[in-house]
Amino acid sequence: MISLLPPEALNDGAAAAGVKAINRHHGLAEEAYEAIFSQLMALRIAPGSRITVDNLARELNVSQTPIREALGRLEGEGLVIKTHLIGYSAAPQISRRRFDELYDLRLLLEPEAAQRAARGIDARRLAVLHEVAGVMSRRQGGDDRFRYSAFARQDAIFHDRILEFAGNELIRQTLAHQHTHFHIFRLMFHSRVTEEALDEHEALLGAFEAADGKAAKRAMREHIERSRDRLLPAFA
Repeated sequence: MISLLPPEALNDGAAAAGVKAINRHHGLAEEAYEAIFSQLMALRIAPGSRITVDNLARELNVSQTPIREALGRLEGEGLVIKTHLIGYSAAPQISRRRFDELYDLRLLLEPEAAQRAARGIDARRLAVLHEVAGVMSRRQGGDDRFRYSAFARQDAIFHDRILEFAGNELIRQTLAHQHTHFHIFRLMFHSRVTEEALDEHEALLGAFEAADGKAAKRAMREHIERSRDRLLPAFA
């Protein structure tokens, strides 16, 4: 059973029982996760390649513990595979057939979800979509590899919020379970993927601001179709 007590209450209880509480620092695991995630998104860790805990620990100058925690989280996101007696490897690249299937699924579900979300939009939800769409930070500089991986996560959150506001939790969970965005973004590391997607996010925001369901449906369909067309050259 997961305790809902705050950490300090747990520590007080442990002290009363004469047990010294262990303070775990999650910062290193989070930093390790971000670093490995960025390498996976930017293809510095190639799909299907072995991932050695020792090598990552040396590269990132941390112990093996935060590396293993980070890899466990990435395994849950479908980006890393752990094989018994072998270890970790990056998930293989999706096939063209899987790519087509994912986009067929998205085109069936997401435009309709965008229409429903637009019809039920309010000021709070609109503010959330503006915050997670990524358009406000598009001109920030920095390492392209980290910007690309950050946008991969941002894009996933943006689409997930639209699905949440559409009100169908089964559709939302179905798409989340496919880890669609992470696998798609690993196909091609290119600035065009982010810049054009951000333009399309702006068009979606305009439809939501107008509470125009038909415009939101159309903008989402165009966004998904253009995303598919941008990434098709990865299979050439």
